[in-house]
Amino acid sequence: MENYELARACAKALSEKKAEDIVILNVSEQTVVCSYFVIASGKSTTQVRALADNVEEQMKKNFSLAPVRSEGLREGRWGVIDYGDVVVHVFNEESRLFYYLERLWDSGKNVERYTD
Repeated sequence: MENYELARACAKALSEKKAEDIVILNVSEQTVVCSYFVIASGKSTTQVRALADNVEEQMKKNFSLAPVRSEGLREGRWGVIDYGDVVVHVFNEESRLFYYLERLWDSGKNVERYTD
């Protein structure tokens, strides 16, 4: 599976659980750590956890992929799910505004707003 296809599949899994403001950032020219960030918001701590759970479930079910690691999801404010070349960030609204990853990684041509 291509990295972009994996990023889109993660975005779709987020969308299925009503994530807000889903963004796919191509960061392959800015870092060697990964190729894509997928960023989304949930309205509550419960939704943030549900969003992350659905990403993991769908990637396992559809592609037999397990994350390399995941962190920060227990509290439901911000969490990361690392699939190697694709890293998914799920935030509550307040944490997303605070960290504002899009501002840090936006080069003007690498941002795609996900819609299905």
